[in-house]
Amino acid sequence: MEQQSMFESERDLPLAARLRPRTLDEFVGQTHLLGEGKVLRRLIESDRIGSMIFWGPPGVGKTTLARIIANRTRAAFIDFSAVTSGIREIRQVMEKAEKNRIFGARTIVFVDEIHRFNKAQQDAFLPFVEKGSIILIGATTENPSFEVNGALLSRCKVFVLQALKTEELAALLRHALTDERGFGGQKVEIADDLIEAIANFANGDARSALSTLEMAVLNGETNGDAVRVTRESIEQITSKKSLLYDKTGEEHYNLISALHKSMRNSDPDAAVYWLARMLEAGEDPLYVARRVTRFAAEDVGLADPRALELAVAAYQACHWIGMPECSVHLAEAVIYLSLAPKSNAAYLAYERAKKDALTMLAEPVPLVIRNAPTKLMKELDYGKGYQYAHDAADKLTDMQCLPDSLLGRTYYRPTEEGTEARIASRLAEIKAWKKRHAAGLSPAANPVKGRSSPPQDHGSHPEGNE
Repeated sequence: MEQQSMFESERDLPLAARLRPRTLDEFVGQTHLLGEGKVLRRLIESDRIGSMIFWGPPGVGKTTLARIIANRTRAAFIDFSAVTSGIREIRQVMEKAEKNRIFGARTIVFVDEIHRFNKAQQDAFLPFVEKGSIILIGATTENPSFEVNGALLSRCKVFVLQALKTEELAALLRHALTDERGFGGQKVEIADDLIEAIANFANGDARSALSTLEMAVLNGETNGDAVRVTRESIEQITSKKSLLYDKTGEEHYNLISALHKSMRNSDPDAAVYWLARMLEAGEDPLYVARRVTRFAAEDVGLADPRALELAVAAYQACHWIGMPECSVHLAEAVIYLSLAPKSNAAYLAYERAKKDALTMLAEPVPLVIRNAPTKLMKELDYGKGYQYAHDAADKLTDMQCLPDSLLGRTYYRPTEEGTEARIASRLAEIKAWKKRHAAGLSPAANPVKGRSSPPQDHGSHPEGNE
């Protein structure tokens, strides 16, 4: 439990701590959970709280909500930090909770940043949650699906807390200027548009909004008993927004997903925005460049073969010059890929082939398309009957290249988008030719230039007869 020093005045606390809501009516935001008649509000007001996890970004009220529950509930409340506590501390708390249960008292254990606990630490809570010794309330900024044990998660109701809206933050800031716990005892002059600027800068984080206001007031111009917050000071304080971003957490994957899907949806403006969000938050440009290169093949493919060239060039530029200069190279690639014709035919072709490769009988390579670099291999009919396509008049043969069990399989199915329309036409011609020549054609029936099989020494062909 946190304790306040006898020498510490409430006025010495940060503004965000002084203004921490004490009741549901003072709580700002989360109306989808705490509005009149909403499920979480009803549970709190009726004192029927069960084990739950609050999941949301920083500064949206997870800890505050737990404290409000503590003030309303008739249960003992233990504030527990996942940062400073280990297995020994957990067991001590559980023993205390078990004694409370024996005497008919409930215990609420609030665990801040529960995602920081490892599996063994989380498992220590499980038996006590199961038999009702404790009501567990966890708070996390990370997706509990990934960070909380499945067994524990299944016994907790997850409530998703959302980033505060700009208008909610602005209302909170105005309240701070009038509340006696805030600046209600001072005369603070600040324009409405500057309050809006602070609310926008806070990026949905109430703590950040209040801290920014506090800094602005403390650095304001004093005129008698009044303090005037100037536009210049606000511009200095808010010159660099700290974007919510964790390179290993869920937001990392949310943002790269947003970039990928915006490009797929041919929306260059959205794509560039998500690119900027990632880069300005400190993402490794080479990571973005790798994902952009993957997109070029997966979602554009042969509809525009130049897309892959441009993506690889952007990756090389990022490697050579780094940030911030390479941001323009990535922007160029992202815009190009957003506007390029789209085809996932190459991606789907591989996925179809992969499925067969993993699930079908692993047949040996047909003898006709095997190399025969040794005498023994030739005696075993390696390469026997091989038809060298370059020697055919049409540069085509009816030779079978797939195993017998996969004969007739179609993996690549081109679209009619961009360059792939021409590829589709060419593929149709090839298939029509092979269909006409499929039945019993001899090598002589195929016009060739000189011979129907490759030279046996393979010397003029770097890859043998492949």
